[in-house]
Amino acid sequence: MKRNRLGRRPTHRMSGSGMGCPESNTGWRARTGVQIGTGLRVTAYGSLYEENMENLVRWLDEYLFLVVWVAYLLYWQVMAADVKATERREPAASRIARSALFLFAIFLLVYPHIPVSWLYRHFLPEGNVSFFIGATITVAGLLFSVWARHRLGRNWSRSVTIKEDHELIVTGPYALVRHPIYTGLLTGFVGTAIADAQLRGVLAFCLIFIALFAKLRLEERWMRDQFGASYEAYSRRVAALIPYLL
Repeated sequence: MKRNRLGRRPTHRMSGSGMGCPESNTGWRARTGVQIGTGLRVTAYGSLYEENMENLVRWLDEYLFLVVWVAYLLYWQVMAADVKATERREPAASRIARSALFLFAIFLLVYPHIPVSWLYRHFLPEGNVSFFIGATITVAGLLFSVWARHRLGRNWSRSVTIKEDHELIVTGPYALVRHPIYTGLLTGFVGTAIADAQLRGVLAFCLIFIALFAKLRLEERWMRDQFGASYEAYSRRVAALIPYLL
């Protein structure tokens, strides 16, 4: 009797009728076909999953931060409609200078063809890890500032002002830092810089920090003028931007 490729004699199995005849090639092929088909389906599902994940990551990379920041800005625009009347407002020059820094920082982040090559050097390894860590930090920071805006209520204003019947808020996020809106906004830019992983994000954060720190110093002077000893005690008890540190 001839041997097969493995050097073994062909074996005979009992058919469904109980007769001792060799198993048909049709049954073997059918079962093998099922196994191969299952493998192909698993491979196809795996490829489809990887493709879908790649498409998701690509979409997130292109649109996540745009959606988050636009939604954040729209929230502030809507909430700006219900605020107290203003008694005192900072000079127009300081508002214009701060706006210019903000616009330049945003330009750095969104425009991909600035003719300064070092802006696009990476300070972190580029990849999904830094992207999603940065996205998480950004969302957390912006939500923190939204919480502070909600707690501040009608005392809020876009520029440095003193409102009619202005209240000193020291609860909620204001029990953690004196300027939680700025803390959250700066955290949002830190997260965006981490996700982008390029030096332009670091420069954008530095510009925003300069703008907000100048605004913070003016606010501090006006708060001390307005609330006197109450604000002095509050400032000794609570840090300005980073709890227990700064």
